Amino acid sequence: MKIFLIAFLTSLVAECSPSSPQPTPTPPTPPVVTNDVDFWLTKGDQSVLLKKQSAILGFGTVYNMYPNIEVNDAQTFQTVDGFGYTLTGGSAEVINQLTTVKKQELLQELFGSSENSIGISYLRLSIAASDLNSAPFSYDDMPTGQTDVNLANFSLAPDMTNLIPVLKAILAINPNIKIMATPWSPPVWMKDNNSFIGGSLQPQYYGVYAQYFVKYIQKMKAEGITIDAICPQNEPLHPGNNPSMLMTASQQAEFIKNNLGPAFQTAGINTKIVIYDHNCDRPDYPIAVLSDTAANPFIDGAAFHLYGGDISALSSIHETFPNKNVYFTEQWTSSEGNFGGDLRWHAKNVVIGSMRNWSKIALEWNLANDSSFGPHTPGGCSQCKGAITINSADSYVRNVAYYIIAHASKFVPFGSTRIASNVQGNLSNVAFKTPTGKIVLIVVNDGNNAAQFNIKYNGRWITSSLESGAVGTYVW
Repeated sequence: MKIFLIAFLTSLVAECSPSSPQPTPTPPTPPVVTNDVDFWLTKGDQSVLLKKQSAILGFGTVYNMYPNIEVNDAQTFQTVDGFGYTLTGGSAEVINQLTTVKKQELLQELFGSSENSIGISYLRLSIAASDLNSAPFSYDDMPTGQTDVNLANFSLAPDMTNLIPVLKAILAINPNIKIMATPWSPPVWMKDNNSFIGGSLQPQYYGVYAQYFVKYIQKMKAEGITIDAICPQNEPLHPGNNPSMLMTASQQAEFIKNNLGPAFQTAGINTKIVIYDHNCDRPDYPIAVLSDTAANPFIDGAAFHLYGGDISALSSIHETFPNKNVYFTEQWTSSEGNFGGDLRWHAKNVVIGSMRNWSKIALEWNLANDSSFGPHTPGGCSQCKGAITINSADSYVRNVAYYIIAHASKFVPFGSTRIASNVQGNLSNVAFKTPTGKIVLIVVNDGNNAAQFNIKYNGRWITSSLESGAVGTYVW
């Protein structure tokens, strides 16, 4: 009884005593979402131009219904030589019209490696004049009726005022930039019509013309400029430009196997020989040249433009000759073009399309011109818009071709490798792994509506969206 009474009183005291305050439960700490993917955006309405986005993109595994772009770096394709433009004589001329400060500022932005640069890594040159020089010329022009079979008068002098000084300034910024060079016409005394426009190379001058290439490469080397690759003729099936020349597939094969290839071999020149350099509608031309068993060993690959045909023509060359390379070397934007339409089409075809079809490079056409779309030769392209318009000695603007190339060149350096990625609906894309191990995915929304999608990598994904016509580059 006594024990019971003590227990009762103890419980009564406990019930009557004020209760001790209980600690407030601490809510669980939400997981910290870190940004795993940098996202750079350009919109077709120009409201956003190659701007890094601030939204946090963290890889996770939360399920959603959006389509997946799956990136797989275990499956690899071609290595990349670079992205860029043609540095025409005209573009060098207008760039040289800038003040010293403005010119250096522009060249650093185009060719440098800083956060504010777009890292152009590949240039194409014309051997002598293209149609975007103020006048046609060769490196060995002679008075009418005279020839120079020993090339005693060969000289780079016409390009010593503008082109070569600009090239040297570029090489000072990026000494590793790759350069391809292509003639629009040989000296007219070598041609059967004695004109810069059209005509064909006379067979008796094949050997002399091969030495013309040898001299060009050697003299450029003496100026500190290494030519990585040449094409025998720009647009050999378009003899109506100024300058231009018709060169059939059989003529090109003949020239390479009997003259150009052996001349390079004898001179110890390692510059690559790349054939064709014309539209995707005639893959039969490069196939015919490469099928010549005597010419084939001298040839590195074939180059293409896309003013006709489909970009898949590049893959037809790769499939037929898998040991040869393919290159995409030119596509122009028009002075009458629409920014949004050009951004979408060129991103899909020139950058993404060429790369998905084995190209080692993707080049837009002219780097720079003036506000009147000059200079150009009489009869040359009067509507070709440069990536840069030079308005005055201290003013320039960036045009659509700048952004088309920048979405690749800024993020995908020389030596990167294309890796696998699947195309979902209207979301055209291409993926790369850089030499430092970064993954780069370029996406264009080619549909008419905004699209949300996942980018899936190694079993995890981020979710992003692109407006119709917008281009995004994703880096992780």
